[in-house]
Amino acid sequence: MSDTGRQHAWNYENLTFSTVPERTVVARLAANAFRQQDAPIDQGNIVRMSLSTVRAGRFQSIAWVLLAALCASSCQRSDTAAALPGATAEPAAAMQSMTTPLRRNDLVAYARIRVTPAQYTQLEAAWRSGASRWPLTELPLPSEVGNLLGTLSAPGAERQLQQAFDAQLAGQAQGIRQAAQSLGQFGVQYLRSRNDYQPEQRAHYVQLVDALSAWAATAPLADRARAKASITDLVTAARATGIGSDADLQRLGMEESLRRLGPFWAAAKQVLERYGLSLDTSLDALRTGLIKQEGERAQVRLRYPLAAHDIDLTIALLKREGHWYPQQTQDEVQALLSAAPAAPLPDAAAAPDTPPAAPAPPAATGQRPAGR
Repeated sequence: MSDTGRQHAWNYENLTFSTVPERTVVARLAANAFRQQDAPIDQGNIVRMSLSTVRAGRFQSIAWVLLAALCASSCQRSDTAAALPGATAEPAAAMQSMTTPLRRNDLVAYARIRVTPAQYTQLEAAWRSGASRWPLTELPLPSEVGNLLGTLSAPGAERQLQQAFDAQLAGQAQGIRQAAQSLGQFGVQYLRSRNDYQPEQRAHYVQLVDALSAWAATAPLADRARAKASITDLVTAARATGIGSDADLQRLGMEESLRRLGPFWAAAKQVLERYGLSLDTSLDALRTGLIKQEGERAQVRLRYPLAAHDIDLTIALLKREGHWYPQQTQDEVQALLSAAPAAPLPDAAAAPDTPPAAPAPPAATGQRPAGR
């Protein structure tokens, strides 16, 4: 595989599954597993689709759409599942409420509900300094979302992307099906070879890989009409953001960037609907329940439908300043903020090069100086 292909695979490792409060390894499994394969991949293979950049990255958006579908897809369910035990307990209810902003396409609210107010302020500063792009790392968006939006909003993007799709995927249903099956096999093997996952983590990720590879094997990912409509929708939504690069994200700041990305997130969900997948249905069907609570720590059970499967996992929460937050998000945010350079003092730029003169001694009034 070329260096360009390897870098493109790395860019997609930050994709995450939005309905769970922790970063999934699904895209990472795919990238790592196939990065280790030196054999050429047949044209039409979805793996080649996800790793090739087509020179200037014109095919990147299609790759993202389909990989995002793998990471965020869910099946329609007509039945109403029973509530989990402890669903009304405070930690479980808090976990449930964290999915509401995604359902409403409100990425600003999503960011605010997952961290403390002080952390939110610090994350805004880290965003402007270029040290952070959180919470994009918790959403099924590529790490280079600014560049993706630039590709989608470039002049002639619709034509270029359609040409790339026609050359790579159109009518290649059999190749995609075979690639999806291979992805599932490699993903499970990769998980079993890793020693840095807890048993419950490994079990969860195996569920994800099995469910998503089974879905991809039958999804209409090679349908040209769907691709054409999806490209049009994504290009229109990307242009409406006014974001064309990571520099734009940094200039706008975290909150304004998230506000502009909300409609693009909604358009991406509509694209998934076109492929017979409903992220909103998955969010609506997500259930939480309390497993145990000890003081300001709790374990919550979370279940959600994914590609005809029920995914079951356990989430650790902790309470800070009267509110519950996902433990893993807190750990990652704290590590990010600790590594980020300290923000300069507000008046540092205006500070004189030489220290100010010492103040004159107080007049002899017989009173002690203030504050003494």
